[in-house]
Amino acid sequence: MDYLPLHFNVKDQTVLVVGGGDVAYRKVELLIAAQAVIRVVAVEVTGRLRDLIADQGQVIIGHYEVKHLDDVVLVVAATSDDAVNSQISMDAHAASIPVNVVDKPELCSVIFPAIVDRSPVIMSVGTSGATPVMARYLKSLLDQTIPEGISQLANYLKGKREVLKTQYPDSNLRRKVIEAFLSSPGKELAINNRPDEADAYLDDDEIGVVQGEVYLVGAGPGDPDLLTLRAVQLLQSADVILYDNLVSDLVLQRARRDAYKEFVGKRSGYKSTAQEDINALLVRLAKEGKRVLRLKGGDPFIFGRGGEEIEALVAEKIPFQVIPGISAANGCAAYAGIPLTHRDYSQSVRFVTGHPKDGVVSLAWDDLVSPNQTIVFYMGLGGLASICEQLINHGMSQAMPIAVVSKGTTPEQKVLRGTLETIGGQVASTPLETPTLIIVGEVAGLSHSWSV
Repeated sequence: MDYLPLHFNVKDQTVLVVGGGDVAYRKVELLIAAQAVIRVVAVEVTGRLRDLIADQGQVIIGHYEVKHLDDVVLVVAATSDDAVNSQISMDAHAASIPVNVVDKPELCSVIFPAIVDRSPVIMSVGTSGATPVMARYLKSLLDQTIPEGISQLANYLKGKREVLKTQYPDSNLRRKVIEAFLSSPGKELAINNRPDEADAYLDDDEIGVVQGEVYLVGAGPGDPDLLTLRAVQLLQSADVILYDNLVSDLVLQRARRDAYKEFVGKRSGYKSTAQEDINALLVRLAKEGKRVLRLKGGDPFIFGRGGEEIEALVAEKIPFQVIPGISAANGCAAYAGIPLTHRDYSQSVRFVTGHPKDGVVSLAWDDLVSPNQTIVFYMGLGGLASICEQLINHGMSQAMPIAVVSKGTTPEQKVLRGTLETIGGQVASTPLETPTLIIVGEVAGLSHSWSV
C-alpha cells in the first residue's frame, strides 16, 4: 500500500492553495465543498476563482513565501512553475504539513482521489498517483452502481443510532438488527425518503421474518447501455428475475450472476404465460422473501401491463417499486435517426398497438390520419398490410413515409423505409425479425444518414 487512505476533516480550517488558474479552481471547488477556509496565493487570479472563493477565504496577490504556511492544515501547489512547486513541497514537508502538488506524486505527502460524493457517504478511489485517468474511470463505475438515495439511507441510520444503542445495548444484536434491515424492503424505503414506513423494519422481532419486494423495471428497447442506472443497480441485487420475450440476452447479462432467471413472456410456437399466472408468481415469490425483478422490454407502463401487476401487488400488500425504461418508440426511433417530433412536420405523437385480430387491426382510424402527427405502432408487423390499407382508406396519402424498425438498438437492427403504398412489398422481400416497431409520418422520410 503506497498511501494510507484517510478522510480529512477540513471544515472551518485554513487550506493554502498556491496558483490562480483553472487547476487551482478545480481544487478550490472541492475544498469549498468540504467547507474549508481558502487562502489563495498567486501572481494572477482568474475572475471565476475570485467569485468561487467569495466569503469563504482570502486572495493574496503576489509570489509564494514560506510565511503563507502559517496556520494552515493542508497545502495545494497548483502553479505552472516546477521550481515553485518543489519549494512549496520542501517547505510543507519541513513544517509537517500535508502537501499535494498537482500531477507530481513524487512531491506529495497526500494525493486527491477520485470521489463519489453521496454525503454523508463518501467513496474515494486512488491509484497512488500512477494514473488519475483510471481512478476517474473506476469512480464512474461506482457512480453507476451506488444509488443517489444512499445518502438518505445513511442519514436515516445516523438518526437511529442512539435509539438503537438504547434499544439494543448488545452490540452483536444491534449489528444483526441493522443487517436484517439492510436486507429488507426497509432499506429501499429509506433510500426513497420514506422513513416512517422504514421504521417498521428496524425491530428485532423482524429478525428472521422474511419479507420480499417486487421491482417492475423497464429494460429499454434492447441495447443494454440504455438501461437506467437504477435498473442496473436492481439487476445486481435481485434474487429472482422474471423476464419477457422483448428483453435481450445482452440486458440479462447485466444481472447478478447467481440470480434465478425465469422466462414468463410470449413466444411464437410456445405456450404463453397467462398474465394472471405472472401476477400470482410475483406475489408468491415476494411472500417467500425474494427480491423479485419483473423485467419488461421498453417501459413497464407502455403496453407492458405494469398496471395490472401493480393491482395484484397492492391487493396482497406487497412492497414494490416501478423503474421506468426508455420506451421502444424513443429508443428505436433515435437509433433509426427518426425524430418523433419536428417543428416543420409533426407536433404530436400517438403510441398505439398494431396487433391484429383475425388479420384486422381495429383502431380509431379517423383520429390517426390527422395531419402533422407521428404514429408509432407497437407489435404491428403481422398487421402491416391492414394498417397501411386502413390509413389510406381513411384519407392518408399513399405517399406518406413509413419506417419499419426490426430489433431496434441492437447490433441486428434493420430499418426499412418506404411509403404506405410500397412498404408491404419491401417487407415481403426482406424478412424481418421481431420485435418490430412501425413509424408513420413525415418524420419517417427524413434523412437516413441521421441513424445511429
